[in-house]
Amino acid sequence: MSQSLTTGSGETRRGPRAGLRVGSVGFAAMIVILIVAIMFAANQNDVIGWLVVAVAAGWLVFALVVFLQMRRGVQAAGRKVDAAMENARADVAALRGQGAAAAPQAAAHAPAGDPMRDTKLDHSFKIAQVQVKVVREQLAAGGAMDREMVDRALETIDITAANARDMIKESRGQGGSEGPVSGTVIG
Repeated sequence: MSQSLTTGSGETRRGPRAGLRVGSVGFAAMIVILIVAIMFAANQNDVIGWLVVAVAAGWLVFALVVFLQMRRGVQAAGRKVDAAMENARADVAALRGQGAAAAPQAAAHAPAGDPMRDTKLDHSFKIAQVQVKVVREQLAAGGAMDREMVDRALETIDITAANARDMIKESRGQGGSEGPVSGTVIG
């Protein structure tokens, strides 16, 4: 990875001038077409010739505008890529400065504000809420209660709570002692 992030002295960087070569050939062709159209229109001195000149000039202006907009966009994207590469180089240099033992240790513990963990926990709580609703509906049904559905909902709540607790333990660095609870979740 470090090889792809470092810039060697033998590397040549292609700047915005690389695209200018391709664009300049197209523009040269458009200018030649415009000049030929102007010469034919001047020699013929008719309306159709001058319409061809106007159309050719219009296409030349359109091509110039598109080329300049594309070049500006490519330059902006190039600046963003350069900034991202500099940030990546700085990160690699910082990791190298910390030593080899610090990098795996930093990756082993999830930060307390880990968005992925928070999303998973939120999802776990939503599952538990849905299953509580199922249990309440079945209890409200009275004698027509589906006992298997209540048992599945309680099992799902148990599994979900155990998995959420393990995620919290792992994020604190305590490690889950039992591992995630497994079972069949039927919603």
